[in-house]
Amino acid sequence: MTRTEARNILLIHCHDLGRFLGAYEVPTVVSPHLDALAAESTLFESAFATAPHCSPARASLFTGTYPQTNGVLGLTHDPFGWDLTDPSSHLASRLSAAGYSTELIGVQHESRVLPDDVVAERLGFDRVRSGGDRDTVVERTADALDRAAASDAPFYLQVGFHEPHRTPARDDRPGVMGFLGDTVSPDSSLGVTVPAYLQDDAGAREEISELQGAVRHMDEGVGRILARLDALGMGDDTVVVFTTDHGLALPGAKCTLYDPGLEVALLVRAPGRARWPGRRVKQMVSHVDVLPTLLELVGLPAPAELPGTSLVPVVESGTAARTHTFGQLTHHIYYDPKRSVRSASHKLVVNFANAPRAMDPTQSWVRRSLLADLRGPTVETSPTVELYDLVRDPHERDNRAEDPACAGVREELARALSQWMRDVDDPLLTAPPLLGRHVDALAALAGAAQRKRERA
Repeated sequence: MTRTEARNILLIHCHDLGRFLGAYEVPTVVSPHLDALAAESTLFESAFATAPHCSPARASLFTGTYPQTNGVLGLTHDPFGWDLTDPSSHLASRLSAAGYSTELIGVQHESRVLPDDVVAERLGFDRVRSGGDRDTVVERTADALDRAAASDAPFYLQVGFHEPHRTPARDDRPGVMGFLGDTVSPDSSLGVTVPAYLQDDAGAREEISELQGAVRHMDEGVGRILARLDALGMGDDTVVVFTTDHGLALPGAKCTLYDPGLEVALLVRAPGRARWPGRRVKQMVSHVDVLPTLLELVGLPAPAELPGTSLVPVVESGTAARTHTFGQLTHHIYYDPKRSVRSASHKLVVNFANAPRAMDPTQSWVRRSLLADLRGPTVETSPTVELYDLVRDPHERDNRAEDPACAGVREELARALSQWMRDVDDPLLTAPPLLGRHVDALAALAGAAQRKRERA
């Protein structure tokens, strides 16, 4: 292994955060430790997950591949049981083969949920201790760092916080599941920030106050871990990554392919590299870019077949990042297949079933917050195609798919989406008859775009 400025990797992730942090200019969130990390890191302002729900998003993060390729098209716990087609594609397995000690603490949701020793063997970890609340995760991580400090081997430590996932609590009202559990307090010390896609009412403010408390709680745990890393003298030899799986667990976000469902915080602290501290990268990046980035940062080659690209040239040389990011939802707790492509200015969503327009992650309990653009007592079913001008309509409310003035951009995005679906061997391309007309509609749009290119 080629020696670089930093050889260890500490990757910290959490549930359902989106970009709901002070560092991402949410003024009422108290997140001083992550804000401080951001000041020492490169912050990616337009980072996106590949899926708006847990397991597929994490499978992409840790394998560098899309869900259609890695096989995780739904949740990995029972009764769903989706799993990685090739568990050895996990980052831990790649680093273990390069001589790293590897350990997983906390959330493991990227592959089939099995006993810890089985997960360790399958994914390439020397040790797995899954589950646990914030304090348990912090204590186990401190122990792992102490052992790493006493070893000569480079380490990969993967730490997953459950918070700020929704968690049942004794004090929840009947039918309500909030963000607090039994150990977290709501936080409105700086006020509350209700996202623009929700109605700003008492129910939403109650939920956001709880969410802000859960984020503050998680942030304190991150601070304790980073303090231990520095106290052991390993901060200057360790690449630190913080990210989340997908967007907030709120209506209009999680389980949708709109930006609030796919947007993620992504901070990378790369010691010894002069261009990384205090930078903010505006260009779009995807979670599939994280694995090749980490491999380059520690001097290891990335497999050529990976769809993502290292972000090191983007940060250090100003190289252009990707022109499109892609999203998919296939199965959360029910089958709701949809695909999306995003450029810097537009988003195309193709819905392959007529499920509700915005799958509501609060559907299993009483709703306290509502979509801002509800026009009646029910949520409409999804149109086949949605097209949004993200410059004029950043909250994705004005569907321009049928607007003749947008035909060109619609066709070009359809071509990009169709090509990506072929590249990842998307199972929807061999869809059952119920989905056939939607596949045909996408193919027609992509074909029109291709014919225009050939005539040009």
